[in-house]
Amino acid sequence: MSDSESPSPYDLSYREDTPRIRTREGVELYYESSGEGPVITTLNNFFLTAPFWRAHTGSLVRNHRVVSYDLANHGASVRLDKEPTWEEHAADLIGLLDALEIDATYLLATSSSCQIARDVALAHPDRVKGLVLAGPVFGLKGMRRHRQFNRSWLLLMQSHGMAALYTQIYAQVISGEMNEEGGTPGFLALRESFMAMSTPEELANGMTLVQTGDPSSTLLAGVAAPTLLVIGDDDMLLSPQRGHDVAALFPDGRCEIVPNAGHVPFLDDPEGFETLVAKFVEEVESRV
Repeated sequence: MSDSESPSPYDLSYREDTPRIRTREGVELYYESSGEGPVITTLNNFFLTAPFWRAHTGSLVRNHRVVSYDLANHGASVRLDKEPTWEEHAADLIGLLDALEIDATYLLATSSSCQIARDVALAHPDRVKGLVLAGPVFGLKGMRRHRQFNRSWLLLMQSHGMAALYTQIYAQVISGEMNEEGGTPGFLALRESFMAMSTPEELANGMTLVQTGDPSSTLLAGVAAPTLLVIGDDDMLLSPQRGHDVAALFPDGRCEIVPNAGHVPFLDDPEGFETLVAKFVEEVESRV
């Protein structure tokens, strides 16, 4: 992408004809479901909403059923007086699968939502066929570094607002190559989408929740599902070697490195990322 190009913001419009799904008492979630085949359910980190995934699952829906949804207290889902816990977010996912009559699914998570994928795989192994963790927040000894990033982002937003937060996150999360190639048009297009997806309150709630939960790396040894880590070689948290080391903590884990990609590798190489996911699902399905 050159500076002369003018990338468009994401289509973040909601499908008004889609009914909300009740997952537990007082909780109804917005969801989207497209395609047929093995089910892949996307998990939002606290910066994304369900419509965002359309741009990164266009190839997958040709041979898979892709389910995307907004977490409770975020996007177009229910608003609660209190931010759900990690356990409640996990329960909502199981409730969503039950309501949609999905016995088992692949979970596609990114950044902080990898914690939800881990927790569901541990608590409900029969419901998870495989995990794809893009830019996972897990480390060899814990998650302290990721939590430090989130804490600094929260403080920055509270003191200087969402525009300042975006500028900081863009520099840290987006790869150096995408930053250079996108230039100012790329920066501004993604900023428009970033600002439209969440309110300051939603982001504050999410970044506060990230400071909680069990960060122990020993939990990964209990994940029975086949697991694919997809890491950009310019990720702020994990180097390629560390990515392979973390993958080795899973009983059935492996790591793929996306060249010239940052913490959210599907932003840098959407087609390549979807190819990796489709290949992984095909491999796991062939084991049955």
